[in-house]
Amino acid sequence: MAVIPVAIAGAPYEVRIEAGVLARAGEHCRPFLRKDRVAIVTDEHVAAEWRETVTASFDSVGVRSEWLVLPAGESTKSWEHLARLVDWLLEQEVERKDRIVALGGGVIGDLTGFAASIVKRGCGFIQIPTTLLAQVDSSVGGKTAINTPAGKNLVGAFHQPALVLADPLALDTLPLRDVRAGYAEVVKYGLIDDAPFFEWCEANGAKLLAGDLAARETAIAHSVAAKARIVAADEKEIAGIRALLNLGHTFGHALEAETGFTDRLHHGEGVALGMVLAARFSARQGLMSRQDAERVARHVEAVGLPATLRELGLSCDGRRLADHMLHDKKMDAGTLPFLLMRGIGQTFLAKDVDLTEVAAFLDEELART
Repeated sequence: MAVIPVAIAGAPYEVRIEAGVLARAGEHCRPFLRKDRVAIVTDEHVAAEWRETVTASFDSVGVRSEWLVLPAGESTKSWEHLARLVDWLLEQEVERKDRIVALGGGVIGDLTGFAASIVKRGCGFIQIPTTLLAQVDSSVGGKTAINTPAGKNLVGAFHQPALVLADPLALDTLPLRDVRAGYAEVVKYGLIDDAPFFEWCEANGAKLLAGDLAARETAIAHSVAAKARIVAADEKEIAGIRALLNLGHTFGHALEAETGFTDRLHHGEGVALGMVLAARFSARQGLMSRQDAERVARHVEAVGLPATLRELGLSCDGRRLADHMLHDKKMDAGTLPFLLMRGIGQTFLAKDVDLTEVAAFLDEELART
């Protein structure tokens, strides 16, 4: 088992990564529970695969599990389902020192974590992520949120979990598209500040996607360690260090907004294309070589993720996409910081980007054949 400490001041916790840990979830969670019952939140897809296994694991340690099964999909990160979840937790008589379990992907983790942050002014929760994206990114770091008509993740809170359990075997139950979407967040860590890890991705990405367990375990552990280091240095994204984790997200969120936050474009797919666009925009600005920018695009394309805007079939112009960025939660005094690159593994926060230039660049990308 790989155990990665997340050294948050005042709220440290561990990420435990091991094949088969889902079948022993009760054993790992029991020391964190005050009662002989636990509230578990999941979605319909995850429940179909893992409810029986996880229930048995809690039964084995004398803990009765109470389940709320929500619809699967991004639309569940909403006011409606937040209210439903909060009401259910209150019906379960959850107390401030209790720990709720979030079993699922990023949607369930974000929604459950946010509910935990507000129920009785804050109770604990445990993350058991079942998608690659959640295992390497959203389950670690304490960002919780829901979406609103104005944009993605605009209402939320920083609320750290008490424990994270990541089982690479859970990925065997996912469609390949979902694994690819999570892989985008793995590549991100190489592009931020770890060029050798990007090289590892180039050499091993195909094996990971094909189901190689060793490659998956390496990728999860390396990604979690990278995120833990960054989050520990800047938990609430004040110093600008944690902002590096948003590489690809400004472009990606605009694309998600344009496609209606639907299955037309998964979050990880938007991040993958967003990283390609960030690289190409950086090259256009003379910040990184075109060769490096196209190297990023080639790898993204090679693993089956979108590398051009043309693939999305959008019927809009660059200005419309840039306008979506005005709703980004990172807006500060009317300006929007951008994550750009000076090279692979050399991401930095740029605060002087002109959205008019971004719109012109996106028009060029929309016309790319």
